[in-house]
Amino acid sequence: MAKTQLGVIFGSRSCEREVAIISAIQLMNHVNTEKYDIIPVYIAPDGRWYTGDALRKVQTFTAWDPAKAQQVHLDITAGSGALTAIKPGKGLFGKPEQVIVARLEVCVIVMHGLNGEDGTLQGLLELANLPYTSTGVAGSAVGMDKIMMKQFFKGCGFPVLPGCWFTAAKYAEDPNAALEQVEKELGWPVYVKPANLGSSIGVTRADDAEGFADAMELAFEYDRRVLVEKGLDKPIELNCSVIGFDGDCEASPVEMPISHEETLTFAEKYLAGGGTKSSGMASLSRVLPAPIPDERRDEIQALSKRIFTEMDCKGVVRIDYMWDRATDKLFITEINTIPGSLAYYLWEAAGVKYSTLIDRMVEIALKAHREKNSRTYVYTSEILKGATLGAKGSKGAKGSKGGKW
Repeated sequence: MAKTQLGVIFGSRSCEREVAIISAIQLMNHVNTEKYDIIPVYIAPDGRWYTGDALRKVQTFTAWDPAKAQQVHLDITAGSGALTAIKPGKGLFGKPEQVIVARLEVCVIVMHGLNGEDGTLQGLLELANLPYTSTGVAGSAVGMDKIMMKQFFKGCGFPVLPGCWFTAAKYAEDPNAALEQVEKELGWPVYVKPANLGSSIGVTRADDAEGFADAMELAFEYDRRVLVEKGLDKPIELNCSVIGFDGDCEASPVEMPISHEETLTFAEKYLAGGGTKSSGMASLSRVLPAPIPDERRDEIQALSKRIFTEMDCKGVVRIDYMWDRATDKLFITEINTIPGSLAYYLWEAAGVKYSTLIDRMVEIALKAHREKNSRTYVYTSEILKGATLGAKGSKGAKGSKGGKW
């Protein structure tokens, strides 16, 4: 039986690129090679695409040298899946030749942050008509933007922390007005977050006006839109993963990450362990399963599946919560449509091996692809026969006979 050509796409122009590299290498180390041929596809910070076996080693990226891999281009002709390269011509007058290096049959997207997790890469793969493992364009875009995400959750009636948001232009116009709004609507402390970043990058706690000004300055270095959320007094952080497609989904055990700071930092999330297998989110200190009442666990798992369905998610996601012990209220922090380490450690706690999780992600990608291709996307009508282009002096058609274009 022929193996599936599995493209693992990772990297990209993102502040979270290094985290994506770790997650991708973790995944490639757990792929069942009896079922799949692994085709690593690295998108470098300058946007160029590369492939080659060297991309399966962390050491390749500690001092990145493009010569270690082969630069390629994705043929976006629907259904092609070809990765092509330019082969130099032979001899003095030889012409360069385009050659096919590999063909992708299914794509595992291992991107964290902008230019990959935010729907941009998903849109490219939709144009190329290739099956892929992550949430689609719309859900990915909403899941990446914290402001849109929060508004979506509020619209669904899901519990979120009070917050407000500002653009760089609005804030620069009147910083005092922003400060007054935050003090009136939220009070101290607050957390200031760039709208389109993850991994706690650019996130700062502010306890007063001075701290707020510093936090806003930092956040605007990363994004032109910033979310400000009300802070809680030592909340319990809880995470839950969901896998599935089209409303058919299941939730993982719930974990309780352990932080020594007011909130989880980038270092605690990703620098707590060493080595390829122990790095990334998998190395984070945690209690799994979380020591919470059964009814709270059931509530989180049920809510996670509702969020997954409402956002039309696909594959594996992770949803993060805060539980305020003082009020016994649960709040959604965010959804990660491509979570660090693909949240495999949460599924291992449920008895699902990482290789099995990858199999399920591929199966879901193929199922979603078949479903999409079963729909009608081309509709032929009589509109072109009666259309005019509105050229000067032309009469054009009216009413049911056509309109001016």
